[in-house]
Amino acid sequence: MNSAVGKDTMHQNSAHTTAVTVAYAGGDRRRGPLTMGQANMIRCILRDDPTHINIHDVWSVPEGTTSAAVTDALRVLAVRHEGLRTTFPHSPGAAPVDQVVAAQGTFTVTVLDHAELPGDPARYAESVARAARAGRFALEREFPLRITLLTVAGQPAYVALAFSHAVADGSAMAILREEFAELLAGKELPALTSLPPVDLAAVEASPAGLRKSEASLRYWERILRTGPQEMFAEPRGRRPGTDEEARQLTLRSRRGGRALAGAARRTGHPEATVLMAAWCALVAHRADQDSCVTAVPSANRFHARVARSVTTTSQDALLHLDVRVETFDALVARTWGAVLNAYRHSQFDSVRLWEMIDRVTAERGSHFGRDVVFNDVSALPAPLLGTDTQDRDDAEQELVWGPPQALPTRLLAFTYRTAPQLHISLWAAPSVFTPEEAEGFLSGLVLLLEAAAAGDVPMEALAEVTGVRPAERGPDWLRVDGCWVSPDAVREALGRAVGGLPVRVAQEPGPYGTAERAPGTGSHLTAYIARGATPLTPEEAHRALTALIPAAGSGVLAPQRYVLVENPPTEPDRSDAWRRLKTIDEGTGRSRQV
Repeated sequence: MNSAVGKDTMHQNSAHTTAVTVAYAGGDRRRGPLTMGQANMIRCILRDDPTHINIHDVWSVPEGTTSAAVTDALRVLAVRHEGLRTTFPHSPGAAPVDQVVAAQGTFTVTVLDHAELPGDPARYAESVARAARAGRFALEREFPLRITLLTVAGQPAYVALAFSHAVADGSAMAILREEFAELLAGKELPALTSLPPVDLAAVEASPAGLRKSEASLRYWERILRTGPQEMFAEPRGRRPGTDEEARQLTLRSRRGGRALAGAARRTGHPEATVLMAAWCALVAHRADQDSCVTAVPSANRFHARVARSVTTTSQDALLHLDVRVETFDALVARTWGAVLNAYRHSQFDSVRLWEMIDRVTAERGSHFGRDVVFNDVSALPAPLLGTDTQDRDDAEQELVWGPPQALPTRLLAFTYRTAPQLHISLWAAPSVFTPEEAEGFLSGLVLLLEAAAAGDVPMEALAEVTGVRPAERGPDWLRVDGCWVSPDAVREALGRAVGGLPVRVAQEPGPYGTAERAPGTGSHLTAYIARGATPLTPEEAHRALTALIPAAGSGVLAPQRYVLVENPPTEPDRSDAWRRLKTIDEGTGRSRQV
């Protein structure tokens, strides 16, 4: 156990603990469908480790404030914001489809009274809030805040909170913190102008809202049909069937902060755009891809009707950035529009999105793994980021390894601060990045920003400038339908899918199929399967293979054409021999021609 964490736990155990039940009343009871953000987040809540998906915050309490004033302020917030009075009824094993707002109810405040707060009081309060994230919220019945009041000899000092992500995101926590402070200061809160969740769901279900969702689904579908199915398609790609444990690697760099500011001034673009361009350039360079596909979580608070809503609006924006430009400046200019387009298409019905993903990936014969995620939270108020992200801002440049975490991604980055230092934490899958390569990636990002601050950088010089080398693939790897593919890996996976029948996978010239093939596709894969007397159709072969693809390892894309033949040749590596065999059946294996 980390010694600091252990000490904090001991201090919590030694504090005098009291549970105070707080009643609230005065709201309206309401029921309605989920918002798009709620549905998206609940899907994660039901699937992910609660310590990863729950969120937390710490609110300081001004000296002289009474415990009664704190609980009164919390009561006002509960009545004021419907999201805090919301539960999500559902049957075991099923996901909620409705939200219910209570008119009245109770919540519990756990009071931890100390003779004195241990060590750094703010850090201790943050550790209490973080510890409360453990344990899944009971969506159907539990008040969505776990509240701990830290007092010293009865005098309130901090409120440590853990939130269900189904009712709040980072922006919502900031709103609540601000209003809590105003209430304790005796100020009157202004009337609410943003929509509560039930009303927001109605707007989303309106004709205009549905058109926006449909446009987002079309945007995502274009990327899923034409972009690379995985960024890091290489021999040492994802571990079959498992999420990997990746250690946190944290960069703190005043050099990086100065370089980012300088590059932004020189190019005339916002720092966030320059940093995104540098991230995408380096990811695509390391992966040896023509484009970067990265998920960019978005707060979706672009309109006044949701700007101050206490609810969760977070959904992924999916950025697809073509990096085939001559210089970094040209990429920065392209990034500006691409990011805006991605954010504009980040509001969607998440159930329909995943239905579309399942349909499109089955038709394409690919797998969408959300393998690269870039989350820039540097615009959030500093207290939201936790004390660990605020310390040691004097580091000229340091890289520090932290604890491992199981993640269903290959590369995840959180940008906590950009000034006065660049502060980024990176989780890089060990199957793709060695520890030295992960450190080199973050160091290379700073080197790229420094070069961009000094002048325009030729994209062909990225390896020289950053020290980051592209992925190495053997000569048997091919680029098919915009994806890096290993025919050997496809043959092995298809052979397992069809029960061990002999299989030959060959690259053949020209596109095969009539629908939305990626532009410029110059070849396709054909799978020859020696069916013999075994009942099998191209459709059955394709379905069996696509079921295996998520766990099949890297470089597996379903062939565009399946040919079922009679007995295989005695020299199975001679593709022309397979072509001369008598064809029993052939086709794309898809339910529609793609």
